[in-house]
Amino acid sequence: MTDPPVSVLLPFHNAAATLDAALESISGQTHSEFQVLAIDDRSSDGSREIAARWSSRDARFRTLVNRGSGLVSALNQGLKEASAPLIARMDADDLMRPERLARQLAYLRDNREIALLGSATHPFPEAVVSDGFRRYVDWQNGCNTPEQIAEEIYVESPFAHPTVMFRKEAVTAAGGYWEGAFPEDYELWLRLHRSGHRMAKLPEVLLDWRDHPGRLSRSDQRCSREAFDRLRARYLATDPRLRSRAGNFVIWGAGRITRKRCRHLLDKGLVPRAWVDIDPRKIGNRLKGVPVVAPEWLDRLGRPFVLVYVASHGAREVIGAALEEKGYTRGRDYLAVG
Repeated sequence: MTDPPVSVLLPFHNAAATLDAALESISGQTHSEFQVLAIDDRSSDGSREIAARWSSRDARFRTLVNRGSGLVSALNQGLKEASAPLIARMDADDLMRPERLARQLAYLRDNREIALLGSATHPFPEAVVSDGFRRYVDWQNGCNTPEQIAEEIYVESPFAHPTVMFRKEAVTAAGGYWEGAFPEDYELWLRLHRSGHRMAKLPEVLLDWRDHPGRLSRSDQRCSREAFDRLRARYLATDPRLRSRAGNFVIWGAGRITRKRCRHLLDKGLVPRAWVDIDPRKIGNRLKGVPVVAPEWLDRLGRPFVLVYVASHGAREVIGAALEEKGYTRGRDYLAVG
């Protein structure tokens, strides 16, 4: 087969129960020119034999063995061996919709300025999808344009990793996937954003995204709240939107949980002019010498940049509406932090 336009990277570890269906969904794509690199990360349950069967009967499929250990090692090995200029991610327990590769390839051909493209997802199976996961998917599915993604990049990871298709050159130039005490996909999106790359998402559902109790996001310390807070702070501290107004910014939220979450940012030497809160019991206090003020004080402070650290369900939207009534623009004058 001549070099295809897209290589699909699918690392797997002990995925015998779902791998065959995942590979079948790739095989059924309406765009038939692709390469699949199925990378075995030390499976012991027969997963490699399933992948090998696909490789033996379809030249588009290759089975590799991770030379290192772990997901990041497998992904970087796949990046190195992929022959296509575009890389599509896939996980061993999810299902591609038939039009996925065709729709993403067409968009990236027509939009050369986009480095990475995701899609909307449908969570399944219905009987086990948690309410929290469903809310997260709903938020993700509404965050699509490059502008929305740039505005919401510090809320949560705006992409489901197995939906993305990206330009290999952009990710390779950025250093590939990085290993560390953080979610490797979200770290990459933040790094690409910091480098000025534009990212987008197709609003169509092109992937069925499996929820289950054993998801790494629920069990791996790299996906803990602490890990996310630390990672966000690392990139937020260097974001030009904040750095250009580092002497005139406030944090909305003065509660104990909010202070705990934003300490990673404050540890980098950034000091807010005030904490904003609506709780009359907090207003008038001082936290580490910084006053706690009511939202009305924003008008007297000369429109400081606002970091909205309040993460309770629905609160970000209420706070955003209040700020926009004051003339603030999301992404320019304020950012929400998940």
